[in-house]
Amino acid sequence: MATIKDIAQQAGVSPATVSRVLNNDATLSVSEETRTRIFAIAEQLGYKPARLKKLKREEQLSRKQVGLFMWSSLEDERDDPYFAAIRRGIELRCDELGLAITKVLRGSGGAELAPLHELDGLIVVGSIASEDVAGLYSRSERVVFVNNMDEPDACDCVSLHFEGAVRDALSHLLEQGHERIAFVGGDGMIHRLRPGLLPLEGIDPRRSMFRALMADRGLYRTEYDVEAPWSPAGGYDGMRRLIHAEERPTAVLMGSDPMAVGALKALQEQGLAVPEDMAIIGFDDIEISAYLHPPLTTVRAHTELMGRTAAQLLLERIEGREAAMHVKVNTRLIVRESSVRKVST
Repeated sequence: MATIKDIAQQAGVSPATVSRVLNNDATLSVSEETRTRIFAIAEQLGYKPARLKKLKREEQLSRKQVGLFMWSSLEDERDDPYFAAIRRGIELRCDELGLAITKVLRGSGGAELAPLHELDGLIVVGSIASEDVAGLYSRSERVVFVNNMDEPDACDCVSLHFEGAVRDALSHLLEQGHERIAFVGGDGMIHRLRPGLLPLEGIDPRRSMFRALMADRGLYRTEYDVEAPWSPAGGYDGMRRLIHAEERPTAVLMGSDPMAVGALKALQEQGLAVPEDMAIIGFDDIEISAYLHPPLTTVRAHTELMGRTAAQLLLERIEGREAAMHVKVNTRLIVRESSVRKVST
C-alpha cells in the first residue's frame, strides 16, 4: 500500500508537504503545479482512494469563485430582514460546502457594473431582468435566481410557494367569518441593469394570488387592493386609505411584516382595536412579530432555507448537473392574536 513517503519521493517534496496538500491545508504556500502533481501521484498510487477523492473535491471547490448579486441595499436589509436572511443562508451553506464567495455586488446603487465572466457561478437575489444578468455573466447554466419574478427556463430558480401562503392566510380569515378582506403590498417590478431602461412592470405573486382566490369566491373588490411601498410607512399609508374607505374592510393581508407594523400604528391612532375592528395578517414572521401588540399572525417564510437551497443548487451545477431546477419553498401560517376573533362568554 502506498504511503505519504512514497508520494513525496515521486513528487520531489517532503512528506510534510504531501500531508498538508492532501489535507487541504489553506495555510500552505505551494505552487498550483506542485499541488496538482501530488494529487495525481497519490491517485496513481492508489493512496486511500475514497478519502483522496473527497479531499480532491474539497480542494477543487475551494478554488471556485462564486459571486453574490443582491438587488437590495444594506439599508433595505436593515429595514426589512427578508433579504438579509436569504443572504445569510447563502453564506452559511457556501461556507459548509467550501465554496468561496469572492464577489458581492449590489444592483440598487445605480452604478454600471463590470462583467463577471471570471466567476465559476453566480447567485442573484431579487427581481432583476435575466437578460441583463446574462450581459454580465454569460454562463446561464451556472446562475441561480432567488426570489426573482423573472424565472428563465435555462437557470436554476428558488422562490416561495406564494400560492399556498396566500391560500392559507385567506382560508384562516374566512374561517374567522371575514368576507371584506383587503390586501396591502408593494409593486412587482423587475429591475433593469442597463442605464436608461425602465423597470419591467409585473404583479407581486402575493397580490396576484389574492386577486385570483378572492375572485373565485366572488369577494374581490378593487378598492380593497392597495399598492404601497414595501416599508412600515407604506403599510401605514395603505391602512389609512382602507380605514377611510366607504365600507371599511374587516381584515387585511399585508405584503410584509414591516408593512404590518405601520398598519397597526395607523389603526391605533384611529382608536380601532385589533382584531375586533380589523384583523391583520403579515408576511415573513420577522422576530418582532411575536412581540407586537397584539402579537402578529403572519406567514413564516423560510428565507434562510431559500438561500441555503440556492447555494446547494449552484454546487450541483458547478459539478455538472445539466437540467435546470425550479424549487419552491413552502411556508407556514403562524396564528397569533392579531387575526383571531375573541369569543364572548
